[in-house]
Formats: sequence, C-alpha cells, structure tokens
Amino acid sequence: MEGRPLDERELIASAQSGDTRAFEQLVRIHQEIALRVAYLVVRNRSEAEDVTQDAFVKAYRSLGRFHDESPFRPWLLRIVRNEALNRVRSSTRRDRLAIQAGRDPVSGDAALSPEAVVLTEEESRQLLALIDDLPERYRAVVVHRYLLEMSEQETSEILGVPPGTVKSRTSRALERLRLRLGDEFEERP
Repeated sequence: MEGRPLDERELIASAQSGDTRAFEQLVRIHQEIALRVAYLVVRNRSEAEDVTQDAFVKAYRSLGRFHDESPFRPWLLRIVRNEALNRVRSSTRRDRLAIQAGRDPVSGDAALSPEAVVLTEEESRQLLALIDDLPERYRAVVVHRYLLEMSEQETSEILGVPPGTVKSRTSRALERLRLRLGDEFEERP
C-alpha cells in the first residue's frame, strides 16, 4: 500500500538493504529510550548523547547480523548498554552524579504544593542514590525493569542473562532497597 507508514519490520528490512532514511526512522523511534539507557550507565547527559550516537552507528553497521525473528529494541539497547559500559570502563574519572532518568512526573488535575514537590524530589534523589549504590548486577535489573519500564523478557535480552536470573536479581535488589529504605526512614526526625 503506497502512502502508509512502514512498520518496524519493514523499516529494518529497508535499512538492511541500505535505505538510510528507513534507519533514520528507526533512530527516531528508539532514540529516547536509547539515550535513557546510556544515561543510566554513564550518568552524564552529553556523554550519554555521544554514547547513543556511537551505538546507533554500530547498530547500523551491524544490521546485517540482526535476525528478523528477534525483537529489534532489545538488540539495539544491548548495543547501547555495551557501548556505555565500554565508555565507563575506559574513562579514568567516575564522578558520582545523581541519576536523572525518570520522566517528568505527570500530575493529575491539581498541582502539587511546593512542599510536596520538594519532598518528592528529595525522596526521588534518595531512592536513586540507593539504586546507584547497588552492585552493578542488581542496579541494572532495577534500572531496566522500573526506571525504563521494560518487561522481564526485554531486560533478560538486553542484559544477556536468563529470565530467571532477572527475576532473582530483581528480588534481591528490591530486598536490599527495602532494608536500606527502612534505615533511611528510621533516621528521619
């Protein structure tokens, strides 16, 4: 049908045949989530943008190895994550910056009071700092499952571990967070 937009499988097939415009559309579709994945690893906006751009270049060059029966998003995000991890490993500085991956909160009809906004922002910062302190294997599953809102299967594919491992790591990570959150709230006046 002429004039209808191509679905993702058609875009992939076109891009594999050398259609750069089809790949540009794939980039537009996945750019935001790719940037968020990169940011959660490198924790710096401009570096995350560089990582994302490099990952898209690598993905384009690797399109010939992509299998049609596999989902595209986890394949692409694994490339982004690996590129980001490589960037962190090669970097000599590891500043501990706050993770700012969450989307802007959507409020209902009523706006939050300034006090509630400050409290919510402070609690978010504390929770993100606790997530940041988790060992990498636990932090990765929490980030993908809850901050990026990915399914267990997608998380499994991106991290390259079995779904059962995602489930057990999620459980252990949440238990660690519960224990730490309990300590944090007990310390409050």
